Amino acid sequence: MLSNSVIAGSLASAYLAVLVLQLNPQYPVDAGTVAPLGLMMAAAYGVNITVFFYALIVLRQILAVEVLSPGWVSVRLLSWLLTMAAAGGATVMWLNLSNFAGVLDVETSRRMAAGAIVVTAAGVVFLMIGVAHLNRRGGRPSATILVLTALMSVVMPTVLRGPARVAPMPARTLLPGSITATPSPVANGGRLVMLMLDGASLDVISPAVAEGRLGNFGRIFDRGSVMHLATLRPTQAETVWSAVATGRGPIHNGVRSSALYRVLGITPPITLLPDYCFAQALVRFGFLWEEPHTAEDLAARPLWTILGEQGVDVGIVGWPLTQPAATVEGFLVSDAFHRLQPAAFDMDGPATVWPPSILEQARASLAARPDPDPVAIVSVLGGPPAGDYDMASDPDPVIADRVHASLLSAMESTRARFLAVRFPGIDAVGHYFLRYASPQAFGDVSDEERRRYGRILEQYYAFLDGQIGHVLESLGPSDVLLVVSGYGMEPLSPGKRLLERLVGNARISGTHERAPDGFLLAYGADIQPGRLPRASVLDLAPTILYFFGLPVGRDMDGFARTELFRESFTAERPVTYIPSYGR
Repeated sequence: MLSNSVIAGSLASAYLAVLVLQLNPQYPVDAGTVAPLGLMMAAAYGVNITVFFYALIVLRQILAVEVLSPGWVSVRLLSWLLTMAAAGGATVMWLNLSNFAGVLDVETSRRMAAGAIVVTAAGVVFLMIGVAHLNRRGGRPSATILVLTALMSVVMPTVLRGPARVAPMPARTLLPGSITATPSPVANGGRLVMLMLDGASLDVISPAVAEGRLGNFGRIFDRGSVMHLATLRPTQAETVWSAVATGRGPIHNGVRSSALYRVLGITPPITLLPDYCFAQALVRFGFLWEEPHTAEDLAARPLWTILGEQGVDVGIVGWPLTQPAATVEGFLVSDAFHRLQPAAFDMDGPATVWPPSILEQARASLAARPDPDPVAIVSVLGGPPAGDYDMASDPDPVIADRVHASLLSAMESTRARFLAVRFPGIDAVGHYFLRYASPQAFGDVSDEERRRYGRILEQYYAFLDGQIGHVLESLGPSDVLLVVSGYGMEPLSPGKRLLERLVGNARISGTHERAPDGFLLAYGADIQPGRLPRASVLDLAPTILYFFGLPVGRDMDGFARTELFRESFTAERPVTYIPSYGR
């Protein structure tokens, strides 16, 4: 019973290893790289799947009238276990192929589909062998077919995946004549301020606005424009905001997940982890070592570079993949700045701000305490429940909001034409406190929990509402405010909640892994009020370029949403194009 379970569990883990290779076409296939990956998958998945299969056999032995007496390698038993392994492997492959379509190039998708077909066919063969040997033992021919099918179901998808190759990227240099030499005359207009929210949801904001709360959100609802934004998968801050910055999807901008991953820190990087198999647990339990992205990983030109080259001063605070800080026309505070300790300023290392002249001003923001203080909201208001959101163990996003709010006030005087400030904290707070704000979606929230913790999420939205109000008061007659949520937040499904408890994540109640919509709120004299049709996060960069009177790259994956603006603004501003802004 155990030996047959081990064989089936090993094959199932091999399918998952093949899936990792399929999703990462740049990963080399040789003994020094595939062996650590295979051993890691066997230890992480193979052991657990073996236990599952063994438990199924024991259960069958208990319930069956006739008890099995399988050999060390039983054709009759293995055919059914391998059918389940192949069915599971093929299902996960097809689901990943579907969900990551926007992350995979055409060639990778084609090769991955061919591999999934092979595993699906192997499952059919295993099933046919199992049916053929109901109530009778298998012979040598059946055993040979079983073994060959199992081997080919792993070897063929690996061969079809092919040797390591780099996905096609746009040209490294600018195309001749692709950029206008000087800014367009219509670029000399107003400024654009963009507040970037991670994980904010209209499902929370709209009811609060309807009840008279969140007045500054309500002000935009009444006199501005509201638009749902389709997001991307994997729905992570790094992938989504990199797409916003470049107007190009992950396949072209080079950022396919939140980080790079190495097997025990020794293998080449894995850029995309599979879905539907708890792959993030590999990081949590130390099988994979996580390596954060840096600014060098961005393979397409971001907005702050494009605008700066066209004479538009920029101010960027906390945008993902801005560490080390790049040289820009204006200023840039990287997404790593808020993590610095005072002693770090006296040490040489990658720059966290540009230009160096703003370092002292930015440094003062680390000690500033805005009112309201987002850290105080989650750590003082009612006191978080024991074992729930712990500021000591997970302070990063909320501390970032505290620092970025201070920087928003401090840098307002720079009058950057394009000012973008990111607030990642609402995402972290939503993950932990959504259950208390929406108890009807969970059913197991007590009245006491709701009383003590139900207002924390709303209070955090009120903090963001205050930041919006600060910007609204500073807008000039030609200025525009964009409040952008790159992706939404929704309750965990009951099944997912149970699984999260099993892997030790009982505190999590909100999720965005199924890519819920984000939103765009726009406000200004030139903005067309009302509810507009759904757009995409990929439309933001082209729309911002259009606002500044600059051409849109034809190789961008989004479109300039001119319906966002009044006819008086668009009448004399046609959308213009260039071939590409390059890399």
